[in-house]
Amino acid sequence: MEKRFLGLIENSMRKHWDLPAFSDYNGQTFHYKEVARRIEKFHIILQAAGIQKGDKVALVGRNSSNWAICFFGILAYGAVAVPILHDFKPDNIHHIVNHSEAKAVLAAASNWESMSEEKMPDVRLFMLLDNLSIIRCKEKEALTARERINEYFERKYPRPFTADDIHYHREQPDELAVLNYTSGTTSFSKGVMIPYRSLWSNTLFAADHLSFIHPGDNIVCMLPMAHMYGLAFEVLNSVNKGCHVHFLTRTPSPKIVSEAFATVKPKLILAVPLIIEKIVRGKIFPELEKPIMKWLLRVPYINKMILEKVSDKLAAAFGGNFEEIVIGGAAINREVEQFLHSIHFRYTVGYGMTECGPLISYAQWDEFTPGSVGRVVDRMEIRVDSEDPANQVGEILTRGDNVMLGYYKNPEATESVMTADGWMRTGDLGTISPDGSLFIRGRKKTMILGPNGQNIYPEEIEEKLNNMPYVIESLVISQEEKLVALIYPDWEQMSQAHISSAEIDRLMQDNIDRLNEEIPRYCRISLFKLYREEFEKTPKRSIKRYLYQPAE
Repeated sequence: MEKRFLGLIENSMRKHWDLPAFSDYNGQTFHYKEVARRIEKFHIILQAAGIQKGDKVALVGRNSSNWAICFFGILAYGAVAVPILHDFKPDNIHHIVNHSEAKAVLAAASNWESMSEEKMPDVRLFMLLDNLSIIRCKEKEALTARERINEYFERKYPRPFTADDIHYHREQPDELAVLNYTSGTTSFSKGVMIPYRSLWSNTLFAADHLSFIHPGDNIVCMLPMAHMYGLAFEVLNSVNKGCHVHFLTRTPSPKIVSEAFATVKPKLILAVPLIIEKIVRGKIFPELEKPIMKWLLRVPYINKMILEKVSDKLAAAFGGNFEEIVIGGAAINREVEQFLHSIHFRYTVGYGMTECGPLISYAQWDEFTPGSVGRVVDRMEIRVDSEDPANQVGEILTRGDNVMLGYYKNPEATESVMTADGWMRTGDLGTISPDGSLFIRGRKKTMILGPNGQNIYPEEIEEKLNNMPYVIESLVISQEEKLVALIYPDWEQMSQAHISSAEIDRLMQDNIDRLNEEIPRYCRISLFKLYREEFEKTPKRSIKRYLYQPAE
């Protein structure tokens, strides 16, 4: 079998030529044949702008059909895609563009308003994602090509453009395809180098194991495409299968998501735990806690009928047509998971990371062991670094086709996670049961998952907060779905300055307000709490973070 990701995409474009491919929710729809034509027109502009194979092309903006078309167009051209979260502050966007050495930038109008082309001096081509118009280009030929794109297209394809005209870049397995920057809150986010073999392996696994997905099935894309989780399984897998992807082009609020599920009725749903937990804990648990329901749940046969109705109601909240909901990105609340299992809800929990593009383990819902994150996926290996992997917790290591090439221009960071024999340290702790099920037992990392799937790194927020007036040290935690800053202020300095209690609160609120202006919206602090004593430390003077986490 030819191990080409772009070969999969070529075949899908030809095979599903007349089917709908992308729709902006409540907006325009593009069929696969239209996507193919737009990719070819995009290639004409890239060529006229002097963009070469191997050049980096950055994409920044909310999920949209144009975003997806340009992503596939970049790879099909032989360039490297650099997806950037639309939530990032301009300084961080500029940093990523410059660090990646991007030669072209495609930005949504909402992002471009606050960006500065002067701060990205090496970029040859700037385009708006909204309508694929050219903002600036160092080559005048590109402007002419864009203005007369239909004429240029007809000159290149004088006969009607057909599926037989699709011939994409012939990539090598270890060739760089995507440079995906981890969603840090500062300019120090690392660029993960994802090769074509990783895209191919992840996409093929989904094709082989999600057999319930068929051409024409609907998929809702609500996770950020700038993250590998949403990109790989809401978009890459869907295109390979000939599905119709519906992009939520606005912030996926509960109301919008609920409406989209009811209208689109997706066949597969990718979700972060928060989405599931909100519905179960906010709508279902309160109903089951009512005295009459508690009594009925103790009555044989009736309790089974009630739980079946609850399961049906929960399924209806997700459109009622899905075969499976895959939960990933973070651990799901144990109480919620036990409940889902008890009502035979079609859910499963997978495990992965950007560095694996992203999949490491997965099991279909009817083979899934509750509490686990599935079993190792095809073409990958996992091992636990302990003397008794089934019972003794150790760090999870993985290797195989999905694993990254390394961190871009950061050999020290690459060396810190990669062993000499190709194993990658995940930074997560776990055990493996005799049947191969992987259980995450703890996190070396302290990453917090945002409501829409964004990765939040608390240390980076804390570093900024610790530099604010009268702050000695701080911790950022997630509490009741909000980010809370625990602060140990410089009480002695404030006492010497005769600052009153009321003034202390005002000063700290000013610090939080200023901090929130400097970081992405999804990282913003909602509340703060002041501590009278410094945080408890290890012998190495690291804060014992686990002592300050809210109880589950």
